[in-house]
Amino acid sequence: MCGIVGVVGSADALPRIYDGLKRLEYRGYDSAGIAMAIPGAGVEVRKAQGKLSALADLLPGFPAGLTVGIGHTRWATHGRPTDLNAHPQVDCSGTLAAVHNGIIENWREVREELEAAGHRFRSETDTEVLLHLVEAYGGTRDLLPAVTRAVGRLTGAYAFLILSAAEPEHLIAVRRASPLVIGVGEHENYLGSDVSAFLPYTRRALVLNDGELAVVGKEDIALYRLEEERLVPLHREPFQVTWTVQQAERGGYPHFMLKEIMEQPEVWGDCLLGRTAAGAVRWEELGLDPAEAAGWPRIQMVAAGTAYHAGLLGRAWMEGLARVPVDVDLSSEFRYRQPLLQPGTPVWAISQSGETADTLASLRLARELGAPTYAVVNVVGSTIAREADRVAYTRAGPEIAVASTKAYTTQLLTLLLAALGLAGSRGRPRPDLVEELAALPRLGREFLPRASEWARARAGELAAARDVFFIGRGLDYALAMEGQLKLKEISYLHAEAYAAGELKHGTLALIEEGVPVIALATQPELVEKTASNIEEVQARGAQVWVIAGAGLAPHLPAAEVLSLPALPPLLAPFLAAPVLQLLAYWTAVVRGENVDQPRNLAKSVTVE
Repeated sequence: MCGIVGVVGSADALPRIYDGLKRLEYRGYDSAGIAMAIPGAGVEVRKAQGKLSALADLLPGFPAGLTVGIGHTRWATHGRPTDLNAHPQVDCSGTLAAVHNGIIENWREVREELEAAGHRFRSETDTEVLLHLVEAYGGTRDLLPAVTRAVGRLTGAYAFLILSAAEPEHLIAVRRASPLVIGVGEHENYLGSDVSAFLPYTRRALVLNDGELAVVGKEDIALYRLEEERLVPLHREPFQVTWTVQQAERGGYPHFMLKEIMEQPEVWGDCLLGRTAAGAVRWEELGLDPAEAAGWPRIQMVAAGTAYHAGLLGRAWMEGLARVPVDVDLSSEFRYRQPLLQPGTPVWAISQSGETADTLASLRLARELGAPTYAVVNVVGSTIAREADRVAYTRAGPEIAVASTKAYTTQLLTLLLAALGLAGSRGRPRPDLVEELAALPRLGREFLPRASEWARARAGELAAARDVFFIGRGLDYALAMEGQLKLKEISYLHAEAYAAGELKHGTLALIEEGVPVIALATQPELVEKTASNIEEVQARGAQVWVIAGAGLAPHLPAAEVLSLPALPPLLAPFLAAPVLQLLAYWTAVVRGENVDQPRNLAKSVTVE
């Protein structure tokens, strides 16, 4: 997830581009840059690694009075956060510049083709592939047909803007899945990843839909639908934006946490891009070597907090699908317990930020012990990513709310992909599950609004509780552990998760009249056992709400059941987890708590 800004006007565009980037900095803060068109002389670029403030020092170098330009604030996906990898990227001739959000899936093969044809690449980014492809198709002479032809060669989910010094009167914008919005002004038009980029200047907007292209000048906007290499003209009237600037930054949601919960289907699509083909996992896109993995005797995972809960689900998938034994340790315990690692056992470090102190220390300990290391992280260029032998990025984009939501479920998805890849390499392929993964984004988009209403309807009763209990078995127990953590993190209610089969071993003593119990029952082979546990707590007066797998509600004694859409049970955690996040979110809202910045917590724990 990155922030894109474009301005085509009649006055100095630089201040408005920089202002737009400031409003989009929440979408990425690894690096930032601006390119301006100098008619007949090329494009002028200023960019810098780090937060936007680093770019501000470079802006006086631009000539005054330039009226067309593009800007970008980056969350790295391809290539480390460096000055060279920062956007905008420029073609060989210095005539074209581009900014890009998303992932180009077939970047490697196109880059090899272009390098063989003599194109000089300066960065590690997939964005530069797009730019050189446009150049190869004659974009320095006639931009629109070259862009149209280039788009036909690219696969993936992306949005981009292209600026040409040879045609400085307009910008070309393309959307394939990633968001892009046009601001319609007076003698000046704008582009942005969302409306907050231009809201101080105009409230009239056009949303580019998937598979559309726009040619944007200062007085006119031409919209087209892309059909292979043909452009079909479109007409669409602008709409009036009623959000405040603050609401716009949050996509109209009242909090970043709710926005990040609801955008999970989008980031699942990003996480999956390029990582499966023909019912199999593409190992190289997970940073793994199948020959090396074939020799692993077992896997050791280390993580903290939410990432630890992701590791528990990862263990279940690895052991169930690939039949590889897995140990999961809290990194703060692993680093001090003098671990014994079987020779050849890789240590997997799971972390959202890639800077978690205990997890980093565990990774370093593993290397001292001679173990191969593998990182599952969200932040490109983070310390754990740099120090691990191999790395898979979860591609969740920036997560602003302190309580992790989308970073957690993309960790799950990355671990499941690795489990499926490992299963295939060991003669246990599951092409059916690999194919079913493609439906997750659609199912999530359809289900999450209903799940949010269900959770919101129960938040008042949860908010008034003294204690809340979560129960489940197998995958559902690991989910229950994350559910209780989320509720504690942002609502400050006491919550506990128990393996449902352990209720008789003392925890039933805590159940009394009216106590809320959240039961997870998504696995058909365990539903009868879980139903018995639900009856146990109901007999003692508990108020039970169940999150159930499709078709399992008739087997459960509780009246309050939310059924998940039909999908393979092994994929149920991806839709059950957002329900638990929404329960925590709406409960905290009812209690009036600071949802995005809960007390005493930090986004990245960089100390013990």
